[in-house]
Parts: sequence; structure tokens; C-alpha cells
Amino acid sequence: MAPFPGSGLAKGLAVTLRTMTRKTVTEQYPDVQPELPPRTRGVIGLFEENCTVCMLCARECPDWCIYIDSHKETVPPAAPGGRERSRNVLDRFAIDFSLCMYCGICIEVCPFDALFWSPEFEYAETDIRDLTHERDKLREWMWTVPAPPALDPAAEEPKEIAAARKTADKLAAAQAAAAAEAEADAEAEAQAGSDPTTPEGGES
Repeated sequence: MAPFPGSGLAKGLAVTLRTMTRKTVTEQYPDVQPELPPRTRGVIGLFEENCTVCMLCARECPDWCIYIDSHKETVPPAAPGGRERSRNVLDRFAIDFSLCMYCGICIEVCPFDALFWSPEFEYAETDIRDLTHERDKLREWMWTVPAPPALDPAAEEPKEIAAARKTADKLAAAQAAAAAEAEADAEAEAQAGSDPTTPEGGES
């Protein structure tokens, strides 16, 4: 059945009338800060200690707005006779937020959890060049990163934790068995030493 003429207009006016009767709620920003969702994409923070200069974030960035510089250092051997190793040392880590499109690919591909989303969004600048945040500024954003949400109590235990707990239980059981065996040996030796029927030299 075809709708009668003017039905779309009537529906639109009905929505308008319903909205007119509701009380309007306006958040008085910036006097009142908005309540942001927990996974808000505001700015990116850098946890420098976890960065290994693998360059994955810079290579995967669609906008090429991540700039990383590094150099290699020789690490002495950990044990005598060992081989020297070389490691990458981070010199510069910068993100140009005037180019960033907040896709989050850099955070997703980071294998060492060095990049995190912060809900902070008030970092506008009058000079576009100031939107390139160097590693010191990115480190400051880390203090605004919220704690991860709690796990669902009914969720399955992560495999890493389950494996670690299984290993710890095996180690505890082995230690308990060794302690019980040592205690049993000590008791047997004590009983053998206090038995009057055993000759002093141990021979009959």
C-alpha cells in the first residue's frame, strides 16, 4: 500500500513536536568537562621504556606522521667470554598531530605496548608547527592514560596467566614434595640414631 501524500512531512513534524516538549540539556564547556567514553581517542602517549625502535608504527602509519631517529650502541657481554651485542637507542620519537587521522594503527601494531590512547583532547595550538609533539611531550601524555578496564568476572582466564599459574603450581608441588622427602629422611636418620638395638659401629 502506497503511503498517502504528506505522510513523510507529518512524521517529521511529529518528531519536531516531541522534541520541543523535552527539556534541553547543554553542557557548558569549558566550564563543565564532558564525560568521555573510556576508549576515547584524544592524543597518543609514549611509554619510552617499552620502545625498541622496531619502526613498525612509522612504517604502518598511513599519513607518515611519525618520525623516529635512533643509533646503535654496543653492549658488553653479560658473561666472561660472551659476545658483544648491539642495540638500538631511541634519539627522537615525534608525532605530527596536524597530519594524524587518529586511526590507531600505530597503537595496534606496536608489539611492545609503547603507545597508548589518552582521552585528552585540549591541545590546540595557534602555530601548526607546535602540533608536532616530541618524545618528552608524548611522555607527559602517558600520565593521562586511564587504567585498563577490569576484566569480566565470567570471562575466560587469559592463556598467559593460565600457563604461568600452571607452571607455578608444578613448581610449588615439586618444592613441597622435596621438602616432605627431606623431612622423611631426617626423621629416618633420627630414628636410626636413637635405636638402642643398632650397634655403635653399625655392625653386629
